[in-house]
Order: sequence, then C-alpha cells, then structure tokens
Amino acid sequence: MSAAAEGSATRPVYEPHPFIGGRTAALRALAAWRMRWPGAPRVIVLTGSQGSGRSRLVTGFLMLCEPEYRKTLPLDDMDPATVPPDLPPPAVPSPALRTAGQLQWLIADHFGLRATRTDEIFTELAALEEPVTIVVPDVDAAGPVRATGEPARVVRDVLKPLAATETVQLLADVPRELAAELAGALPRGQVQVIDLDEPEWADPEGLLLHAETALDPGVGAPELPYTSDPDARRALAAAMARRAGTNRLTLQLAVQSLLMQPEGFDPADESQLPADVGEALDLHARRLGADPRTLRLILAPLAFAEGEGLPVELLGLLSGAIAGRDMSQDLADGMLLAAPFIEPVEVADEPDEDGTDATAEGGSRRTLLRLMHPGVAEEIRAGLPDVREAQTEIAMALLEAVPEQNWAKADPYIRDHLAAHTLEAGLLPRLFTDPGLFAHADPVTLRAAVESVPLEELDAPARTYLRTAPLLTRSQAPADVRAALLETAFVEDGLAPYADALHALGFALPWRTLWSVPLAGVGAVRTGYLPGDEADGSVPRQVAAFLVPEGTPGSRTAQGADGGPAMLIHDLLQPEYVDAAPEQVLRPSEATLEAAPFGISRGSDYLRVWERQSREVVAALISDVPFTGADLSPDGVLVVATERGVTARQILAPVPAAPPAVPAQRTDSTDPDASHGLEGDHS
Repeated sequence: MSAAAEGSATRPVYEPHPFIGGRTAALRALAAWRMRWPGAPRVIVLTGSQGSGRSRLVTGFLMLCEPEYRKTLPLDDMDPATVPPDLPPPAVPSPALRTAGQLQWLIADHFGLRATRTDEIFTELAALEEPVTIVVPDVDAAGPVRATGEPARVVRDVLKPLAATETVQLLADVPRELAAELAGALPRGQVQVIDLDEPEWADPEGLLLHAETALDPGVGAPELPYTSDPDARRALAAAMARRAGTNRLTLQLAVQSLLMQPEGFDPADESQLPADVGEALDLHARRLGADPRTLRLILAPLAFAEGEGLPVELLGLLSGAIAGRDMSQDLADGMLLAAPFIEPVEVADEPDEDGTDATAEGGSRRTLLRLMHPGVAEEIRAGLPDVREAQTEIAMALLEAVPEQNWAKADPYIRDHLAAHTLEAGLLPRLFTDPGLFAHADPVTLRAAVESVPLEELDAPARTYLRTAPLLTRSQAPADVRAALLETAFVEDGLAPYADALHALGFALPWRTLWSVPLAGVGAVRTGYLPGDEADGSVPRQVAAFLVPEGTPGSRTAQGADGGPAMLIHDLLQPEYVDAAPEQVLRPSEATLEAAPFGISRGSDYLRVWERQSREVVAALISDVPFTGADLSPDGVLVVATERGVTARQILAPVPAAPPAVPAQRTDSTDPDASHGLEGDHS
C-alpha cells in the first residue's frame, strides 16, 4: 500500500473492553507498564474522585492479565495497544478491611519470603533475582475500622517502600488525597499518575456507551419510548453522560433510578438528570414523591456501617436512633425508594464461640446490607449536620441492644464493631473497661480502634488489652482462649478484679492465674516444697524456685563446696516470696511426678498441658516472647518464666486422680549443681 493510500485508509475500529466499555488511553498506559515498554514507568498511581471508576478499571485490566479470563475476552478484536502480553498474573494483595501490617505479611506469604520482621520484607524483595509485579487495588477500603485512617498507613508503610524497591513493578489504586504523597516519593520517570478525572484520562465516549448500553431493552431495560428507539436512547444517554461529567457513579445511579421507577420521567427535561451523587439521591426521592431527607435517614445507618455491612435486623433500630424518631413506617414504605442505593450480601454466620464453623454442616447464613458504592456513603455522611452526634446515637442504640448486657448473646455486628462507632463518637475510652467485650469482640477490629486512641486517654484495663492485642490477633484464637490470655494479663498488671470478672462470665477458662511477678533475667523455674517441722507443727509448703542472675535483690546462693547459682524462692499458691535457702527446696519424687495427672511439652513460645492418661490437651499457652523456663507441680500448678517475669497458673481441668499434694517420702536436699536444669521435662 502506498503512503498516500495508507494515509487515507480508515482507522481500524476496535471492540471496547466488554467489562470496562472504554478507557482506551488508560488501558494503553497500563498495558505498556505491564509489558515494561521502553520509557514506561515502573510505578503507576491510579487515582480519581469517588465514583470515577478506578476499581472497575483495575478489575478490567486484571482480566487481561489473568490467563483464564483472557480466554473469555475478544482479544483479537480489541485495540492491540490495550492488551498486555500473556504473562504470569501479577500478585494482587487486597487491602480491603486489612491493616497495613496484615497487607505486608500477605505480600510476604505470596512470595514465600522468610522475613520475620516487616522491614525484612522489602529487603528480601529487593534481593530477588527477577522483578515482580504487584497490583494493590482499593486502598481507600483499607482497615478493619473506617475511622482509623488506615489508607494513609498503607501508603506510608506498604506502598512507599514497595515503590522504592527497584525489583517491584507496582500499580496502586489510591485516593486522590494520598496520590501526591506516593508519587512524590519517587524520581520523575519512575512514576506516572493516572487521574481519571483529568481530561487526558477522562472517557466521555465510554461514559456514553455505558449509559446507552444500560438503557437498551436488549440487555434488560424496560420497553419505553426513550429506550426502545435507538435515536431517543442515544440522545438520553448523551444527556446523562453530559450531566454526570467524569463521574461514572452519578451516571450509574441516574440509570438505576430511572429503570427502577420510570413513571414520571421526562427525557426532554435535563434538570431531572443528576450532576453529582447528592443530586442523584434527591432527584430520585422527589420523583417518587418522597422527602429527600427521609431517603437519607433510611440510608444513614448503612453510610456508617463497618465491615462487610449492617445486619438487616439493625437497620430500623439505627435509622430511628439517627433520626430521633420511630422510622419503622418510613422503612416499610421506603424500600423501593432506597433500593437503587442498597445491595444485600449473604455471609456465613459467625463461627461459634469455641471456634468451630457454624456452617460446616450446612449451617445458616445471614443477610447484610451495604450501600452500593462508598461514594454514596460519603455523600450521606457529608449531608448530616453532626457526624459525631450520629455516631453517638448509633453507639448508644447498639449498647442497649445487647441482651442482658451479656456479650455472649450480642449480635456479632454489635460485638465486633461497637468500638468502631464509639471511636468516631469520641466515646471509646469510656466504653473500653468491660472485660467481657475484650474477650468476645473480634481482636483485629477492636485492636485497630483502640490503637487510634492516645494512650494517655485509656484506663488501665484498656492499656492491658492493648499490650495483649498483638498476641490475640496473631493467635486467631476463639473467645475462651482470648479470655484466658487476658485473665493472665490482668493479673500481671495488678488488675485482679478484672481477671475475676472473666471467671464469672461463663468462659471455660483452662486456668486461674494465681500470681505474677515482674522479674527480668529468670533463666529457669522449678516447683518443689519446703518440708514441715514436726517440732513446731508446721506443714510442708509448696514453692517455686527461680534461677536468677547473681546480685538479684532477695536472691540467695545454694550452699555447697563450690557454691551454687543464685535463686529466689516464691510461694507456689500465694503472691509472696519465701525467705528460704535454695538447698531447703525439695523436689517431688520421680514416682510422684510420674503419677501426676498432667504433663507439659513446650516450644520456644508455646506450651501445652495434657492429661497423661488420655493425652488430651487441656490447656494451651502462647507467648509473644520466648519462654525461659516452665514447670508443672504434681497438683497442676504451671509456673512459666519469660524475659518479663514469672507467672503461676492453676490448671482447672478435672483431675482424674488425686495424688498427694506434697510427697512425704523424700527428704534429701536438692543438689545445687543440678539447679541449672530446673524445669525438668515432664513430657
């Protein structure tokens, strides 16, 4: 073909991406990034306003990167510059409802890194021989609690280090207020910002196509004069797209409202078409003969909903709390009014309190409601006169809805998300003194909420929870185990009444913590007894011996030819030291130890107590620091040492047989040279 003929040739017409329906410029940039085209940036920051279509663009692009999805797309008919090569799919760690720390470890697990600290994750990624591709979508959905600002932490603690790692090719979808921070951390040429609201990346043709397709009776729209006639349909679609500007959410709401209730709509009256999300809400209400404020009050609880959504049973309660009046009739009459803005989601019931899955054998599911887009929630919250007051009313209503104020009977949503509502209401420090809530609530969401409160505003019980929370989230343990770990933590912090309260709440706790002493440097522990004296009528006394560094206040050295290690003697059952020489402490006989009902086995940071006859584990202990010693008395008192101190726990499992608490048959003194191996392996 001659150059003249080539120049006059008609430009090829390509099929649009079937899911996105446009965005050619953005797709070309993403395809060039994916294939590492010369001059393409290593990092792309995708941003735009709420409802601009960022998530849809990322989803459609990932379809082109996933081998199985590629088979379903008309790749031969699409613009070749928008189709990346057939490469292994990128890693797509989702930050939705996750903390920055969880996202870091999700990335580490995906690539099989051996890191044990978060800073090592990025070091190991930098040392990889081959570059890796990571796509992080929906950063604005990060965090188990909406009000904690987790998206900013994800940008600071995850995306910026990833972007700075030369072996990482990164695409991140971030809110506009964070896009400049992320892009500014890199030299020019390594990063490109795609703002979908900017003219360069706006997609008016795609927006028009989206509206025209949605209005087509061939894809589900009702047969109406302005939908059945192609010219009328295109004219209406053009008007809708023109009014919506660059915001796909506004256009989507306008179409849904029209198709759900077409009566009373005049296609020639452009004032009936919304220019933003707020207008979409208000125009819809007025067209259905309702007060726009009533629609917003019906939707308001969903605008504040945490997690995956709000249980349908709580919608009326919270609508009334925010409105300050009974909203039951408004809800009964207003579901058609609210329908275009709500989507139901079916989820499995919460696991039982023992940690078993309630749906494992065909169990039940529950219906949650959520707004169909975060942009709708943002608009409704912005339209309320006082967000903090609304959250206060929500929090009070949820508290009153706890049956008998018993957290074991509370709706899972109330139990797990009350703290999030009280956080935004400014009430969390006042709420956070209930040990039952500490144990029953999801530790991930509760920890995220509490960590957002300045430490000086928290009472002592909340500070105890805060230092224990990393262990609770790491273990993913059920409520009984969380309660047991908190029970010990309260004793360690001198808050015995809170520990006692946990025992009174019906938990099946595996132990009762008897005492705890803060003591650094304990190298080993051993249980034993001090013999009684028939002359003065004294009885044997159970004790625990701690191996401690020389010079530890109160310690004594075992007497012998060569001296011995420094030791502290503590009563086994009471929180008090005992003034006794180490050589006075006697060890139960081997026969007594072998006849004891329980045994122990342990690793560096976990310990199990098991019943000897059945080999059933009756108590499991985990620690956030390594154990330095552990021993178990014949009658089931577990003494454990870490770098922070020593704690004694009475195992509460039923004892099959009752061995003598203190054996009388052994009277020989302890060998001081053997006290370096105090704990003695009972396993």
